[in-house]
Amino acid sequence: MTDVSQELLHEVLRRLHQRNDKSDLAIKDLRSECHSLRRMVTTHQSDLNNLYELVHRIEDRLDQIEKRLELRDFQEMPQSPFDPHN
Repeated sequence: MTDVSQELLHEVLRRLHQRNDKSDLAIKDLRSECHSLRRMVTTHQSDLNNLYELVHRIEDRLDQIEKRLELRDFQEMPQSPFDPHN
């Protein structure tokens, strides 16, 4: 009877170890995927920051262009047309 129960106990322990090994592998895989996702999110954040910076520079340039156009319009309005005979 003790032989059977010891064999049974060894079999149960062996299966528990196998399941534990599988769980360890699954946890390692999940950690690896989590690290990959973190790297991907960091890359996307960097890309978004670059895009925001680009949009900001474009807005600044557009503001400069608008200011120049407004100044030109302001200067052109009071002037009379060119008359070569005067």
